[in-house]
Amino acid sequence: MKTLLIIILSLFFAGHLVSQDRITGRTFATRSEVIAQHGMACTSQPLATQAAIDILKAGGSAIDAAIAADAVLGLTEPVSCGIGGDLFAIIWDTKTKRLYGLNASGRSPKSLTREILVSKGIKSIPSVGPLPVSVPGCVDGWFELHQKFGKLPMNQILTGAINYARNGFPVSEVIAYYLASNSRSLQQFPNFKETYMPDGKSPKKGEIFKNPFLANTLQKIADGGRDAFYNGEIAQTIGSFMKKNGGYLSYEDMASHKSEWVEPVSANYRGYDVWELPPNSQGIAALQMLNIMEGYDIKTMGFGSAEYIHLFVEAKKLAFEDRAKFYADPAFNQLPVKQLISKKYADERRKLIDMNRSSKRQLPGNPENGNTIYLTVADESGNMISFIQSNYRGMGSGMTPDQLGFVLQDRGEMFTLEENHVNTYEPGKRPFQTIIPAFITKDGLPWVSFGVMGGAMQPQGHVQIVVNLIDFGMNLQEAGDAPRIQHYGSSEPTGEKMVDSGIVCLESGFNYEAIRTLMQKGHKIQYDLGGYGGYQAIMYDSKNKVYYGASESRKDGQASGY
Repeated sequence: MKTLLIIILSLFFAGHLVSQDRITGRTFATRSEVIAQHGMACTSQPLATQAAIDILKAGGSAIDAAIAADAVLGLTEPVSCGIGGDLFAIIWDTKTKRLYGLNASGRSPKSLTREILVSKGIKSIPSVGPLPVSVPGCVDGWFELHQKFGKLPMNQILTGAINYARNGFPVSEVIAYYLASNSRSLQQFPNFKETYMPDGKSPKKGEIFKNPFLANTLQKIADGGRDAFYNGEIAQTIGSFMKKNGGYLSYEDMASHKSEWVEPVSANYRGYDVWELPPNSQGIAALQMLNIMEGYDIKTMGFGSAEYIHLFVEAKKLAFEDRAKFYADPAFNQLPVKQLISKKYADERRKLIDMNRSSKRQLPGNPENGNTIYLTVADESGNMISFIQSNYRGMGSGMTPDQLGFVLQDRGEMFTLEENHVNTYEPGKRPFQTIIPAFITKDGLPWVSFGVMGGAMQPQGHVQIVVNLIDFGMNLQEAGDAPRIQHYGSSEPTGEKMVDSGIVCLESGFNYEAIRTLMQKGHKIQYDLGGYGGYQAIMYDSKNKVYYGASESRKDGQASGY
């Protein structure tokens, strides 16, 4: 019996039970890349992808199309995103031939302090309810992007989402699954059932779902601009709702919100510049990992080898200990970002890796100092946007303001209540953020706009995509479909400390001999169905002047071009 189990597991992890033969490419690829000349949109939901393509065909910019797609996603994929959440973006502007970064994350309520939370006997900020709610930054982010890079009027951009919200859309498979699981835990909160559980149950796959409250809200935004959301009736409704239900987010918090344009930061990996946004997001963890891994001949190790997986996990442990100590709102702290992503610092940290043994406990370094959606769009002019938006934990806090049609995010959960920590709770402060867009340039020109969703998986996913493309020579679709690695167990910015070597979760498709070797090195291996993120990407081929698009099979997504 034991021998039979080993054989079954070996076949399963080798991928023979989950892949089909393909005439070309890697066996784990689910489809070919999409290739088009004039424009490309890749999102986690086909209706959102088509909304983006409609805007591109109408003469809109990539940024217009991304906003249109995100508005549709907030309706069709409320388990991941919506106008109650935050967004970040990296934009390639073909006119100036440079990248721009937008941090559209919200701040904590000014009337709530760490002392109030501690006085209530709270040891860590809860995942749901009124306390983790911070200002939703999404809508202001839309208008910042639109003002700088938009072409079409906002009422035209939001028309697709408004029509779907009012007339209904068929719920897709993955979203139906997550709506059911979220509804079980969040229906206790006011207005949640009224908005997301018509007839007392969450909509099933293929059922038509309408959200007339959201249609009305989006129409007000389309007509009145960002002030309709932050300075008018919507903000007043949110403030009154929160006060009535034990929350602290106020009208004044909404009215004072503003996004921030930031400079993307980069690390060169084997001749390619990989770009992320600086903290309060976690993007530089990917750059730290790549800097460490660049010192090894990964191509020779081979994809899926025990050597490669071991190196990846050990580099992740080192980067994530720094993530727990240094990543926070730069408005409240002096953060050593330049030092953390330097090659010199990577050389020092690399010395801590033993290629024969899994490390039990790593400490942060001492540099000299001073559930989410991802989408990407490219247009005919050469503009590209890497765009990520989230409620944070699934459907956020569960707090659903009266007749507005969306839930408020629970991003404040990411604060710690530990005294003197860079990420400790303070009024008007942006919490540590997991959502990160990414971009790769080559010789100063755009190459790949991409992202991977999913909490702490995101920087781990970014690194794997970069390595798959550059070291292992995969195409854009293969790079996303390749089986993924996720390590759990590093210290967290919320104050949770790493206590042992953690757990290495592997998707189906890895060879059992590699798994056995990893166990011999001291790694704890676990098979896990979920938590590996969702990937979209666009690559620009400057020789043939075409876009390649990819969207993986883990979600309901679609890549489409014209």
